[in-house]
Amino acid sequence: MGKPIVDLITRIKIKSWHPPKALGAAVALVTIWILFYSFFRIMIPLVVNQANELSEVNVTQMVNNFSQPIADFEGFVREYLPASNDFSVKDFLSDKLTHVFNASMLSNLFSSTASFLMNLFIALFSISFITFFFLKEEDLFFDGLLMLFPEKYEQQISHAMSSITQLLRRYFIGIVIQSFCIMTLDTLGLMIVGIKFNTAVVIGLIAGILNVIPYVGPLTGIIMGVIIGVATNLNLDFSTQILPMIGYIILVFVITRVIDDVLFQPLIYSSSVNAHPLEIFIVILIAGSIAGILGMLLAIPAYTVIRVFAKEFFNKFRVVEKLTRKI
Repeated sequence: MGKPIVDLITRIKIKSWHPPKALGAAVALVTIWILFYSFFRIMIPLVVNQANELSEVNVTQMVNNFSQPIADFEGFVREYLPASNDFSVKDFLSDKLTHVFNASMLSNLFSSTASFLMNLFIALFSISFITFFFLKEEDLFFDGLLMLFPEKYEQQISHAMSSITQLLRRYFIGIVIQSFCIMTLDTLGLMIVGIKFNTAVVIGLIAGILNVIPYVGPLTGIIMGVIIGVATNLNLDFSTQILPMIGYIILVFVITRVIDDVLFQPLIYSSSVNAHPLEIFIVILIAGSIAGILGMLLAIPAYTVIRVFAKEFFNKFRVVEKLTRKI
């Protein structure tokens, strides 16, 4: 993702002098870290304040606001499933929401502050050091990888790595732009329907991050948005204010989703990984069952790498030919 910045800097010409790649790599690295720092400098205080507010939510009051719909649902379940007479939706929701809106979650997160900061410093220094040289000497990684394989596979490996670099660069840049656009639209929409600024930004941030996970992410974002929106407005009347607010929140997410499908994805990276939607969905389910949320986040990049290498080395198999024909 930093390579376009390096290319831009090295194309500058002052008389007969061109900036060295080392300067371009340094500028790219500093730019990336400034963007990251600015983003988290703004977002972390908002998220922490929202977490503190959610930790003070009265779960009993929240569940009581939904007492009538819960009672109707319990009546429906008991009518058709007599064996579930002992099951209480109200108790179930109270137990689960108590764990969600728990003040200990925040304290546990920062319980090892010293260790966390030390590990963070080491990680930032290591990532910056490695990234600088990969940007400065763009063939360094390729050459190191080629040494691991016999010379007869050099051409195939080079072609595979070139394809992977192009696909993943387009994918990650598209993901960043798309997530930011989703966050912005959701935040503006939620503010329009009456959600206060801090809460709208946090919900928008969650929706933008979860949108990285195709299909599953947007649905999870809607659920999280509704829960946070309701939890921060328990003082409102359920039938005349909370219920319409839930409808407005869902409407904001639906409109954003339509804009994303119609505008963002075609313009940004709609075919960046060149895979069928059913393939993507199955890959995400498998990755989620193996490695949870992290697996879902890494599923598409990992699948892209596997498909490219499969096309280079196993293209005689019909299933590989079918799955990689668009690459």
